Amino acid sequence: MSIPGVLSFTQQAWEQVLAKVKRAVVYLDAASAESLHWGCGSSRLLEAVGSPACYLREFEPAAVGGGADQPKAVFVLSCLLKGRTVETLRDIICRSHFQYCVVVTAVNHAVHLTANHVPAAAAAELEGQQPVFEQLEEKLCEWMGNMNYTAEVLHIPLLLAPVAPHLALTPAFASLFPLLPQDVHILNGARPDKRRLGSLSEVDATALTPELLLQIRCLVSGLSSLCEHLGVREECFAVGSLSRIIAADLANFAPAKNRRKTATGRASVVFVDRTLDLTGAVGHHGDNLVEKIISVLPQLPGHTNDVMVNMVELTALQAEEENQNMVAPGCLAQSNDPAAKALWEALLNTKHKEAVMEVRRHLVEAASRENLPIKMSMGRVTPGQLTSYIQLFKNNLKALGNHCGLLQLGLATIQTLKHPQTAKWDNFLAFERLLLQSIGESTMSVVLNQLMPMIKPSNQRTSDDYSPGELLVLLVYIYSVSGELSVDKDLGEAEEKVKKALAQVFCEESELSPLLQKITGCDSAINLTLPKSKSAVDELFTSLRDIAGARSLMKQFKSVYVPGNHTHQASYKPLLKQVVEEIFNPERPDPVDIEHMSSGLTDLLKTGFSMFMKVSRPHPSDHPLLILFVVGGVTVSEAKMIKDLVPSLKPGTQVIVLSTRLLKPLLIPELLFATDRLHPDLGF
Repeated sequence: MSIPGVLSFTQQAWEQVLAKVKRAVVYLDAASAESLHWGCGSSRLLEAVGSPACYLREFEPAAVGGGADQPKAVFVLSCLLKGRTVETLRDIICRSHFQYCVVVTAVNHAVHLTANHVPAAAAAELEGQQPVFEQLEEKLCEWMGNMNYTAEVLHIPLLLAPVAPHLALTPAFASLFPLLPQDVHILNGARPDKRRLGSLSEVDATALTPELLLQIRCLVSGLSSLCEHLGVREECFAVGSLSRIIAADLANFAPAKNRRKTATGRASVVFVDRTLDLTGAVGHHGDNLVEKIISVLPQLPGHTNDVMVNMVELTALQAEEENQNMVAPGCLAQSNDPAAKALWEALLNTKHKEAVMEVRRHLVEAASRENLPIKMSMGRVTPGQLTSYIQLFKNNLKALGNHCGLLQLGLATIQTLKHPQTAKWDNFLAFERLLLQSIGESTMSVVLNQLMPMIKPSNQRTSDDYSPGELLVLLVYIYSVSGELSVDKDLGEAEEKVKKALAQVFCEESELSPLLQKITGCDSAINLTLPKSKSAVDELFTSLRDIAGARSLMKQFKSVYVPGNHTHQASYKPLLKQVVEEIFNPERPDPVDIEHMSSGLTDLLKTGFSMFMKVSRPHPSDHPLLILFVVGGVTVSEAKMIKDLVPSLKPGTQVIVLSTRLLKPLLIPELLFATDRLHPDLGF
């Protein structure tokens, strides 16, 4: 078994899709397109379609149907085939001339039975049968207008977007985020008084909303398929309340029982709640170029993990703003270009300075191979120097074609180095270091008072000052790193001052950013009154208190803050690092906060007997493969830290980092204040 399991898992799944698409109109939803984008690239799909016309379309209600000369359609969907999804299928097919329809879903049939409220006992009796898919096949023929036409509905596990051999993401679950204490109050609203939940520790699967439970089951379906591909029987562990529910669901997932009996390999799957440590998600201590690229360049439309790279530099167009959208953007994913892929992986695994030098080296080597008149220069790498190398390729179509992927990564680097937000990165880092020292020496009220001079209305801000969104990032950092607070009069007064200043700043914004629109519930600055702004800021501070208390239920992982002493400054110790170090602790103590989820009676008996007899309880370091799943997103720096740390603690152990999405600092306030956490949109 090798680490590139995530890549082969994704590519093998797409090969099954590609086998179906010859001369077909192909409709993809956003999450499936993102999996294709990172797994094998849209060019592979276009080759497999084999038509001179572009037959790729977005799956949406307004999608163009198939013409009279387009008899075949393939729909590639990441979601359940139910509700609005089925209605969209019907609408597209009814306005088309299809005679052959294939529908691929990333969710297996067992989950479709659950979604249709089929009891577990009845579902067990249907093993080997697929009534939900068969019924839809009949409907497809009905919508095509002839019951003799061909329809296929099949499950292919298109779960992952493999960003690197050690890191893969789940685009369909980008919105999945752990619960906060305030969510317990919302859940209690639907429960009788006698069954009210006291805290997050009491939240189990039965307490969740049906939509969230089904979203978890869809994720579990995909993870079970991954374990099947890797040939492993997995032991499930969890750190955090939502992770506990996901791990328990995977451990007891009925379709996984049979494959586990025949699996020859073993793996530990450890789920960790992101909310236990948001310091790492909003901090700027990760000395990584890719992290900066993702943070400052605009998001690629329809994607959650890639960015738009402006390619105008390589054309004859003037680099004016109106020309930006005339040329298709570049991106970071280069799944079909070995040289660009090698550079991408180098950027993920090196520090900022080495990464920039690596970009220069690759550009110089590519220009030399094409016999372009390159002028070598040593020393510090500058954006101007990199631009001069890229300009050499400009009027050489052959060289452009040969090195297109490399040039996209080169331009992404240049645009990031020149971006005003990159200069601010160091300001954030300096302030975060100052905060770490202050937290050890002062009370929280003093720390908040240090923030006050930085809260400025838009008409007083310069480019060096912090926007409202950036102030929220700093507040999340402060509350997450501080941990559980002892509330006193001084803290209350300091919070009120910050609240008042923030509410005023929100009101005085001439234009509301998407984040402020989400927080305030107002789509324009005109509609944002001071009372509305104050109410939004009050809710904001409720969330910040929740973040501070997120680790209060932990016994061992209570802090991410390491106080300073005579020889060392105060520092931040990532929770993920603590978890990995505890997993591979050479003394192998029974983990306190890393809970094992039993997968049936045998495990329960083993756990019970271990109290009286010498029966070893399952331990996450028992197996040669560790799959660490961060629920709620992971940063590039964290993934690298885990990849490097595991083999140093236990040589020979392989590690795969999975997460719902890649994180950047400004994304965290957005995820924290999302209103659909308990009621995800599952398409029906």
